[in-house]
Amino acid sequence: MSQARLRVIEGSAARADSAIDPFEYQASCLDAYVATWVARSFSKDSITNTSGVLRRFLSACGRPAWEVTRDDVDRVVGGLAGLGMAPSTRRGYVQAFKGFHEFLLLRKATEIEALFGAAPVLDPIDRFNSAAHTTDLSPGALVPPDVDRLERFFTFLRERVGSVRKYAVAGRDYALYRTIYHAGLRAEETASLMHSDVHFERGPFGKLHVRNGKGARGSGPRPRFVPMLDHLDLVMTWYLADVRPRFRDGTALFCDEGGGPISRGTIRNRLASLLAIEGGPPEERFTPHSLRRACATHNYERGVDLVAIQQLLGHWQIGTTMKYVSPSATFIEDAYRRAMSATMSELEGEGDGG
Repeated sequence: MSQARLRVIEGSAARADSAIDPFEYQASCLDAYVATWVARSFSKDSITNTSGVLRRFLSACGRPAWEVTRDDVDRVVGGLAGLGMAPSTRRGYVQAFKGFHEFLLLRKATEIEALFGAAPVLDPIDRFNSAAHTTDLSPGALVPPDVDRLERFFTFLRERVGSVRKYAVAGRDYALYRTIYHAGLRAEETASLMHSDVHFERGPFGKLHVRNGKGARGSGPRPRFVPMLDHLDLVMTWYLADVRPRFRDGTALFCDEGGGPISRGTIRNRLASLLAIEGGPPEERFTPHSLRRACATHNYERGVDLVAIQQLLGHWQIGTTMKYVSPSATFIEDAYRRAMSATMSELEGEGDGG
């Protein structure tokens, strides 16, 4: 045995003699785990939300994380389901615990074994107790709002800019949801945008620098540049010149009424409030994530390459992008008509040349 390892064990054994509380030790590990998120530039909201979820899951387990078994996970997830928690939310609890357990295995296993006499249980999460992403929603729930529905919604927002008392708030709402839709952004990505992230000089349309793009498997933020398509550059020009200056100074591109950065929750709740004011039927309402899906679907329907859509949305795998695409009921017929129209035009051109 190496001298370094012997010193770790001897020091840990001495601490064990002082009856260290396993839950106090777990709390210190959790603080160290959260510190890695800060180091990887996770947003404040993400850190607060995920750490809260993790703490609730650990509390429900009733034992230190390194002792949690698959049966414990089954029990806790079953309890969450019994409370009526949505599959996507339950999956978030399991993923939060899985990340912490991996941290313990990689960073703390030797110390845990020395302190408490047993190494962390291997793989308490398996394919039987991890919720499948693809079954969270029914196919109907995945269908995003169509082009006509969004045109009506954006017309409603645009008319509010000139009719409501709070011009700045109405203008922000219009630019905010146009940005999410046309740039295909996540709510959290949109909330973290700053003035300096708008680059009109990049490319033919200008681009947004999404600094806090979602990573994969704990990799941390994955930045990307997103073109401002469908006249989003014009919307952004108007917003920066006439709307944002009406709020208090700050670095946030989209802010709350006090000038501070708008939060992901506010983006979601504000959209729900606007849809309620619009007064349409419940089945026509949607979420910020539905706007992101609509971006993928509508670009695909009009012929944008799937790889380009993947890059736009910031997906790691093109298979994920394919799940976002939900073509309309007449997609095949419309594609057929476009193909036939192009073919006939080519034939007519050849005939004229002959």
